Amino acid sequence: MGKLGNLGARLHHGEIGYDFVKNRKLWYGISILITITAIVGLAVRGLHMGIEFQGGAVFTTPKNMSASVAQAEDYAEEASGHEAIVQKLGDGSLRIQIGGTDTAQSDRIKEDLADDLNVDAEKINADLVGPSWGDQIANKAWQGLGIFMVLVVIYLAIAFEWRMALAAFVALIHDITITVGIYALVGFEVTPGTVIGLLTILGYSLYDTVVVFDSLKEQTRDITKQTRWTYGEIANRSINSTLVRSINTTVVALLPVAGLLFIGGGVLGAGMLNDISLSLFVGLAAGAYSSIFIATPLVADLKEAEPEMKALKKRVLAKRAQAAAKGEPAENAVDEERYADDEDDEAEDAAPAVVGPRSQPASRNRGRGRPSGKRR
Repeated sequence: MGKLGNLGARLHHGEIGYDFVKNRKLWYGISILITITAIVGLAVRGLHMGIEFQGGAVFTTPKNMSASVAQAEDYAEEASGHEAIVQKLGDGSLRIQIGGTDTAQSDRIKEDLADDLNVDAEKINADLVGPSWGDQIANKAWQGLGIFMVLVVIYLAIAFEWRMALAAFVALIHDITITVGIYALVGFEVTPGTVIGLLTILGYSLYDTVVVFDSLKEQTRDITKQTRWTYGEIANRSINSTLVRSINTTVVALLPVAGLLFIGGGVLGAGMLNDISLSLFVGLAAGAYSSIFIATPLVADLKEAEPEMKALKKRVLAKRAQAAAKGEPAENAVDEERYADDEDDEAEDAAPAVVGPRSQPASRNRGRGRPSGKRR
C-alpha cells in the first residue's frame, strides 16, 4: 500500500506519468472496435427481455422440489409452447417464467405443470404480467434515461464548458452501448434491475469523469499566459494526477459486484442477481475506461482545434526549440512573463522601507537570489 501511495503522489506531482493523450488514436480505435462488436451482437442476437417488459406468467412451485431445472424447463416449454426460464431458489422451490401467455393459457399451463411435477395445482403460485404494463415500464425507462442525459449535458455545460459536456456525453453513450451489447452477447435477461444497474453505472462514470475535468479546469486556468505546456499535455497531467484514485475507486466498487455476479449468480446459483450484477460489473469497468481513455483525450482534441490553443502550441514548441538550440533542458523553457507581476510585487515588498544612501531601488533587487527557469 505504501508503494501504491508513493506512486499516486509521484503521478499527482507530475514526476512520472503515461501519455494517454498522445496515444488517443489507439484508445479511440479500441473503443470503436468494442462498440462495433456490441452493436453487431445487439443486431444479431437481440436482447432477451424479461417478463416485466414482454408480459407473461411466473409460476412458483412449493419448496424442496425434486425436479431439476432442466426437467422443469422441458415441462414448461411442452405445456406452453414457448421458451421458459427456470430458476431454483434457495428454499428449493422453482421459479418458472413463460412469456407471451394470457390468463386462460396460464390456468392450463398451471394444471399441466402440477401434473408433470406431481404437486397440487393449488400449491403453485401464478402471477400474470400484461404486455401493456411491460411496454409502459419500458417507455418510462427510456424517458428516465433521456431526461438523465439531457440534465447531465446541461449541468456540465454550465459547470465546465460545452466541449467537456460533449465529451462526457460521448463517454456515457459508449458505456451504455457496451453494456447493452454484452447483455445481447451473453444472453442474460433484461429486467427492471438491469435498468437500475444502467442508471447506477452512468452516475458512477459521470462522477469519475467530473473528477478529471475538475482537475483539468483548475490546471488550465490562464493557460495562455504561459508557454511551457500545451493543452493536451496539461490534460494528460490531469489524467495521471487522478489515475490512482480512479483505479482505487473502480476496484473497490467492482469487488462486491464481482461477488454478486460470479459467486452469487454462478457458484451459489442465485440467478436473479445476474440481471443487475452484470450491468454493474460491465458498466463500472467501461465507465472507468471511458473516463480515462475517451472523455479527457476527446476534450483535448476539441480544445486544441481552437485558434488560441493552436497559437499556444506553436509558442510552446518554438520556446522548446529555442531552448534546445541553446543547449538548455527543455523543461527550463519557461515563460518568464507568466510570473513577472508576482515577482515585481514580491520584490517591492522585500525592498527596504527606509530611503537613504545605502538603500537601492527595488528594480535592482528584482530577481536576485532567485534561479531562473522553473519556479519551485
